[in-house]
Amino acid sequence: MPESQKQGPVAEDERARVVQAVRALARASRVLERASGELNLAHYRVLSAVASGDERASRVAARLALGKPTVSAAVDALCRRGLLTRTAEAGDQRAIALALTVAGRSLLERVEDEMVATITGLSARTPNPAQVIESLGWIGGAIDQVHAERIAAR
Repeated sequence: MPESQKQGPVAEDERARVVQAVRALARASRVLERASGELNLAHYRVLSAVASGDERASRVAARLALGKPTVSAAVDALCRRGLLTRTAEAGDQRAIALALTVAGRSLLERVEDEMVATITGLSARTPNPAQVIESLGWIGGAIDQVHAERIAAR
């Protein structure tokens, strides 16, 4: 007997609500990417990770659950655009520190302003806008917690 039939109609209703939420988050990511016309989401994620204090590409890759080659390609592109700088860390020739340039910080702020306006506008169309924003923040916190647990397990 399939697992969905074992769970009964209540579980099927819950699964359907969660699938609806997953699909909404996937669509929301596309809406946010369109709102940030100057920056794709992969590049936004790298810039925001560096702005949050992740100065090494390896930490950015781990935090974003991306492969090092993917992050390296994004860092290369962002450096070519003048949005990030790379410098060797003192005492460790292999370690490269990443930093936002003035142009990178300015673009990040502009893109985040556009994203905030988009999310605020969308949440305003829900029954409880404040709860939507708070819940999205909770999801972000849960992602950070999983990341921290993954690092601690190494």
